[in-house]
Amino acid sequence: MTHIIASACIDVKDGDCQKVCPVDSIYEGGRMMYIQPDECIDCGICLSVCPVQAIYADDELPAAEEAFRAANLEFFGPAVTGWGAPGGAGPQHVSALDHPVVGHSGSPGVPPTPQAKA
Repeated sequence: MTHIIASACIDVKDGDCQKVCPVDSIYEGGRMMYIQPDECIDCGICLSVCPVQAIYADDELPAAEEAFRAANLEFFGPAVTGWGAPGGAGPQHVSALDHPVVGHSGSPGVPPTPQAKA
């Protein structure tokens, strides 16, 4: 089993979860944090410090958040960062990118509204 960071993390990225992770399996993306599922040891410490309750055990992920199961896996693949299982989060593994389910600035999965030209 692993843990999954879901939509409540978008535009929050508190980072306390990353600080307490004993195996450094929590990585920073552009708008949210992601858990590398092959590195997570299922200790649950991250759950206790997340200020917005964005982290779930994989068997407790709400149906409405199911897209984030794939997002936490695919973030590390070739379509987003290409990192695979890099062996521990650190400054060399911070990305301005996010999984497409996160979207751009604004609502999850919704691209920003173009600004009208003055």
